Amino acid sequence: MLLARASPAFLPSTSSSPTPLSQSRRQSWRTQRRLSTLSRRSYSTAMGKRLVFVTNNSTKSRKQYGKKFETLGLSVNEEEIFASSFAAAAYLQSIDFPKDKKVYVIGEEGILKELELAGFQYLGGPTDGDKKIELKPGFYMEHDKDVGAVVVGFDRYFNYYKVQYGTLCIRENPGCLFIATNRDAVTHLTDAQEWAGGGSMVGAVLGSTKQEPLVVGKPSTFMMDYLAKKFGITTSQICMVGDRLDTDVLFGQNGGCKTLLVLSGVTSEQMLQSPDNKIQPDFYTNQISDFLTLKTAAV
Repeated sequence: MLLARASPAFLPSTSSSPTPLSQSRRQSWRTQRRLSTLSRRSYSTAMGKRLVFVTNNSTKSRKQYGKKFETLGLSVNEEEIFASSFAAAAYLQSIDFPKDKKVYVIGEEGILKELELAGFQYLGGPTDGDKKIELKPGFYMEHDKDVGAVVVGFDRYFNYYKVQYGTLCIRENPGCLFIATNRDAVTHLTDAQEWAGGGSMVGAVLGSTKQEPLVVGKPSTFMMDYLAKKFGITTSQICMVGDRLDTDVLFGQNGGCKTLLVLSGVTSEQMLQSPDNKIQPDFYTNQISDFLTLKTAAV
């Protein structure tokens, strides 16, 4: 299985180990850049692997990601998409989170949709985006005592109201969980610059509660363990593919997988080879379509 950052991950179908790109750890090829230049069928057939996608982006649900893949010319089943929005709901299911408890969401629609599909009650999300706190002498902010978990993800409507509400739930509701979809410091919303990532929202709640969150997205092992169990394989049979060292490659390493870095996104070869970089993938290449080039060359 190959996991990828929205990333492909391959599960074995005809062999028990990931197909190596090279006998060397430091060889690369040049071909086309975009995954959308490949048909999913030709890609999977060429590799003889099962392909699934893993992303830390919690703003969309699996169904919404399926529609996004369609715009790229790729037909991807929802069961082959694993977003951190889904991971948050899956984690709550895995611990038998009580259905009579509620989840307060600092995040966007993707988290709400996945919680709803899992049958959990929720509040917050985008509807709290325009709420403000008018501080007056003696002002006391009420919060729902039935909230048993606070889920924090990337949120373009983040504000002080949400921080305070989430903080009150975590501090004052006995046993309230603090769950983060990811702790990415930065994200790439446009190609012009880096933007504050979901980790900045998580950091605000961490700062006010002094409580470490349980992280369900990359590079924590929750999604990797979930995938291995779902598909009935061991993590040593998985190769994680992605363009970020601190999330994708580290995710694979933490989960006991092989790792492949592609240089078509966040990480450049200069960053990879920098003496300051401590995260080294098993393999790297220019872009994911190099798999097809390698397969053709081997025939």
